[in-house]
Amino acid sequence: MFAGAGALALLVGAHAADAQTTSTSTPSTTVPQVVVTASRLDEMGLAQTASQGVVTAQELELRPVYRIGQLLESTPGLTVTVHSGEAKANQYYVRGFLLDHGTDIAISVDEMPVNRPTNAHGQGYSDLNFLAPELLGGVDFGKGPFYAAVGDFGAVAYDHLKLVDTLPNQIDLSAGTLGDQEGFVGGTHTFGSGDRLLASVDYEHLDGPWTHTDNFHKTAGMLRYIHGAEDEGYSLTALYYHGHSNLTTDQPERAVSEGLIDRFGTLDPSDGARSERFSLSGTYATEGRDWDFTTSAYLIHSTMTLWNDYTHFLDDPVNGDQEQQSEARNTAGGQAAYLIRLNLGRITSETSFGLQGRYDDIYVDRRHTHDRQALDYCETEQDPAPDGSYVPAVASPAVNYACDADRVHLGDIGVYVQNTTRFTPWLRTVLGLREEYQTAFDHSFISGFQGNTDQALFQPKGSLVLGPWWKTEAYVSAGRGFHSNDVRGVFETVSLEGVPVSAGRTPLLAPATSYEVGLRSDVMPRLRTQIALFQEDFSSELAYDQDQGQDDASAPSRRQGVEVSAQYRPFPWAELNTDLAFSRARYRGDLAAFDLDGPYIANAPNFIGSFGVLVDHLGPWFGGLEWRILGQYPISDGDEYPRDDGYSEVNLDAGYRINSRVKVQVSVYNLTDAHASASSAYYTSRLPGEPAEGMSDDQLHPLEPISARFSLTALF
Repeated sequence: MFAGAGALALLVGAHAADAQTTSTSTPSTTVPQVVVTASRLDEMGLAQTASQGVVTAQELELRPVYRIGQLLESTPGLTVTVHSGEAKANQYYVRGFLLDHGTDIAISVDEMPVNRPTNAHGQGYSDLNFLAPELLGGVDFGKGPFYAAVGDFGAVAYDHLKLVDTLPNQIDLSAGTLGDQEGFVGGTHTFGSGDRLLASVDYEHLDGPWTHTDNFHKTAGMLRYIHGAEDEGYSLTALYYHGHSNLTTDQPERAVSEGLIDRFGTLDPSDGARSERFSLSGTYATEGRDWDFTTSAYLIHSTMTLWNDYTHFLDDPVNGDQEQQSEARNTAGGQAAYLIRLNLGRITSETSFGLQGRYDDIYVDRRHTHDRQALDYCETEQDPAPDGSYVPAVASPAVNYACDADRVHLGDIGVYVQNTTRFTPWLRTVLGLREEYQTAFDHSFISGFQGNTDQALFQPKGSLVLGPWWKTEAYVSAGRGFHSNDVRGVFETVSLEGVPVSAGRTPLLAPATSYEVGLRSDVMPRLRTQIALFQEDFSSELAYDQDQGQDDASAPSRRQGVEVSAQYRPFPWAELNTDLAFSRARYRGDLAAFDLDGPYIANAPNFIGSFGVLVDHLGPWFGGLEWRILGQYPISDGDEYPRDDGYSEVNLDAGYRINSRVKVQVSVYNLTDAHASASSAYYTSRLPGEPAEGMSDDQLHPLEPISARFSLTALF
């Protein structure tokens, strides 16, 4: 129904529009500048696959978003939500995957990775709170493991965020109806040589609708020096972030229906989060007549602590089941790429040779806590008895108040080569090879275990591109990628982190294979469309375990689906767009070895969609409207039911430029006040007075109610 309505609206609008006109001028004629509203750049003749693209800075500015992570929803078929609160990484959904906090979406900022392997809370954890929307100059995206330059966590999708090269001198102030206030100050100083120094400070506070307010505080800053241009110059960037908040995690549905808490309440108001991040990064680029060279490097220090209580009194009937998950991490790395262009008659060829490296030094631990205070004992869950009956958790002394504590060293080196050859104006190939090598060391301070392991993975990739014919290109792509697994699960130093013994040892690198065919067309005036059919197989799914607050390696899986995207521009100042993604997700292989009753994958949505309108330079007016849809998904691993209905949310921005230096804006979120769950899961928890084995139930985190935010921007 959504697909039909979107297609009908776009086709009717396309046929109703007048033919696009063009004008020419002589040097003596002055022509007013026309700014065209566009969400994405035209990648005809450039893209490697049907699902690759570039999001403009204009869309990021006009798109109505409640939180910074939702700017990634500019990637077609990607939905960003939360299941706890604002000082924690978002949850990402794409192509029938719940990517949790970043398991299989490689996110980077100016070539600096955001994903954190062997994280205290979730493999690939990607927290974007260190950014402010004003700092983003666009997003490069792609889906599938088809790109030789994309390594760990990029098997399903990647988003490469680009920082702005020039920041207007500005003050942004905003306030909202859910106890939110934000102030941003930033600008650019240009030296006589043309070099630029960018600086900004951002402060944000948000309470939200929660009975026990989030009281989220964020402080972030940037200092960036740029010499030259993107293809001939260098940049140095320093970023800082500190954030802390309370968390309202997903709550048992029965607690709401029985009146123990209201819809926005919590059973444990002491849940919370605290994060800090420093980074220093640099890029350098130069070029010759037939070659390009780019390189970058980064240093990152980050700390994180989460307090989460998911199961309440299931394991500890006295003090409850709250856990503290903490880590301190130092990351260093970089990359270099050399591209050579060759012309052999009418055949043109580009070959890129690349080297990427990363090293993480991590201390990570987990503690049993009550009201954020560490207890001197741990509760360890037990397997059911042979007859399936419940076995209570076993208490054991903590070691220096820690239940798990590990020092992990993780190294990753990726070497790749990718060749693009244009044999004719209508035929080009993209062939890539990537070799990944990871080495890991783990020292468990609880058991005393120390161990090393390593693994290499060969990854061929390729695309065949035909066209354009009638302004239409066809793509056939295939490739192999991977995600890394938590090192503690590889060594089995943390319970429930590895796959069941009967299924074999958890690999350090879990490969994925994918195929995609698609079209990209500009044949209809003012209308661009992209269609992709895909299949992706993982040797090991990463499944979220709420009892542990961690990702566990699970059974092999397969996703199949189709994605349709379209952008229609009836006027230079307006764009209508839609992204529709349908998918089917199933486990495969020996399901019994993973204690699965069936093939259904929890939290794998069957549909993700959006319909949007962008308006800019309509006189002094600008804004955007976005209808976000997350389809149904099963919430119990292996079982088709129970299911969650997902959500449908409408967000709106409307702005007015008072003059060339001042603009005002109002944003309305969840315009229809939809009552739905932002996320949902199904697992066992225990409330006071319930049986010792607890009760399995829907665990819900509600969508925020209708709210408004008012903003003022002044240039100086």
